[in-house]
Amino acid sequence: MKVKKEFAVIGLGRFGGSMCRSLTEQGMEVMAIDMDEERVNEFASIVTQAVVADTTDEQVLKSLGIRNFDHVIVAIGDNIQSSILTTLILKELGVNHITVKAQNDYHEKVLRKIGADHVVHPERDMGRRIAHYIVSNNVLDYLELSEEYSIVEIKVNELLASQSLVQLDVRAKYGLNIVAIKRGQEIIVSPKANDPLQLGDILIIIGADTDINRFEKKMLE
Repeated sequence: MKVKKEFAVIGLGRFGGSMCRSLTEQGMEVMAIDMDEERVNEFASIVTQAVVADTTDEQVLKSLGIRNFDHVIVAIGDNIQSSILTTLILKELGVNHITVKAQNDYHEKVLRKIGADHVVHPERDMGRRIAHYIVSNNVLDYLELSEEYSIVEIKVNELLASQSLVQLDVRAKYGLNIVAIKRGQEIIVSPKANDPLQLGDILIIIGADTDINRFEKKMLE
């Protein structure tokens, strides 16, 4: 059973709004905050509490009891100054965990220096996922772990079917690890090295992006 946590989402644009909906669907307590009353009203019936507030004002954040939240997500859109100032105040107030949406690499650098726990680039990261998906018919999903490492789901095609993990030997050839295989509804967490792969199996692979790219290219030959 999931522990119910309290989240505050500051900024109700596309990313912030999506976070509010997803967290609420997962049964979390969510406070939605934005300067725009229209946006706040839009989320009033979705989240636990929706508030019109200027989060660059320390007293306003204190009055909202922001430091009591388990996690605060700063999803302010184009106003980089407001994003930085809000993050700084949250940090000074002692908020446990702060995730911030960055507009660019410079913005990310500043956010990390002032103590953001996690910085996300939703547009850039989604772009990378879609690029992997459209380049290869076999790549079903792509999750970035860091700037250099990712997890991918790759569908077994005719080239890979009937080969065993020993025959593929992706660790030696590509420096990759197959951590699990999805077969229909079943997830095989410790796949046997000599069992042949089946057409339609999904390999869950972890490794460096450069190595994943090499493996993808080999699969498409």
